[in-house]
Amino acid sequence: MNVAETISKMGVVPVVVLHDAKDAAPLAKALVEGGLPCAEVTFRTTAAEESIRVMTAQFPEMFVGAGTVLTIDQVDRAISAGAKFIVSPGFDPEIVDYCLTKEIPVFPGCITPTEITQAVKRGLKVVKFFPAEQFGGVATIKALAAPYPGVKFMPTGGVNAKNLEEYLNFDKIIACGGSWMVSGALVKEGKFDEIKKLTAEAVKIVAKIRNK
Repeated sequence: MNVAETISKMGVVPVVVLHDAKDAAPLAKALVEGGLPCAEVTFRTTAAEESIRVMTAQFPEMFVGAGTVLTIDQVDRAISAGAKFIVSPGFDPEIVDYCLTKEIPVFPGCITPTEITQAVKRGLKVVKFFPAEQFGGVATIKALAAPYPGVKFMPTGGVNAKNLEEYLNFDKIIACGGSWMVSGALVKEGKFDEIKKLTAEAVKIVAKIRNK
């Protein structure tokens, strides 16, 4: 099973911002026990690299990627720490081409036909759509998908338990990135049981849609 297929099977990719790597293990445990052994750890903080290393070492069943990757150095550090895929908020040709050369799965952010065309030219089959809600959500994705039948989308930004079903009902969306079950407030307050509960609820929504 390749990376895109694994992500599709998950249906939801928790987008994680960790300010302290000490939270990585209990967070990973909550996600695994909640039925979603997956995380996109964003490079918005200095704790990202070590958090990826902790998650992948202590929870080998976890499928961990790196998000908000803005430089080639971050690509190298993320992969060295154990990340299985790279996600960037926008389409950066340098990062995309570097990942493709190194055979690293990459999902760049694409919100315009021009960006999607650049992705298609490089043979990419899945792109991130960010920030999803602010750029028109499912309606915009449907409009963009029409001229690009071979492309699928991973919307992130404004996706939550209330609109997840709407997104996943469109067959060109392989999964949604979301932070509602792993919010910074929940992590900061150590509410890992709540994270586990919200994660399990997200898994139920995915199962409901995928098992129709």
